[in-house]
Amino acid sequence: MDGIDPGDELLDVVDEQDRVVGQATRREVRARKLLHRFSSVLCRDPAGRLYVHRRTDDKDVYPGMYDTAAGGVLAAGETYLEAARRELAEELGVVGPEPRFLFRHRYRGQENPSWSALFEVTWDGPVRPQASEIAWGAFLTLDELLTRLDTWPFCPDGLEIFRRWLALTGQEKPI
Repeated sequence: MDGIDPGDELLDVVDEQDRVVGQATRREVRARKLLHRFSSVLCRDPAGRLYVHRRTDDKDVYPGMYDTAAGGVLAAGETYLEAARRELAEELGVVGPEPRFLFRHRYRGQENPSWSALFEVTWDGPVRPQASEIAWGAFLTLDELLTRLDTWPFCPDGLEIFRRWLALTGQEKPI
């Protein structure tokens, strides 16, 4: 998006069945809380640790909050997989591993109603966080992450997706 205000980016607006019903700018999608799409990618190292990051304080949604996945909105006409590859490269500097599709999810939160797709990659190279998107990041073990879920402020949509992933993979631990 070189030289383009991110608020002017055109996004697909979707219905409850995740079918495209129109398009609007990111700014309009946020302001009118329109149902839209985003991709998320869990980035794990060969030891199984998960890359967790804190969003910068100037993000348009969930500023300064933590997230368990790299990700972002789909541009108009973009597929979930294309967005997953793009976001991995842009946010983490991770290029090469093919994201593996896990599931789609309908988030019904007031601030960011959306359809998303969750992917996963294993990466054994360096992570180069995008300074304009990520204020801090590190690989955490699942136990380290689980102890922080209730104390760090996590993006509510990402947290809901992560908890679903935990339940589906049988890694959920009693609290």
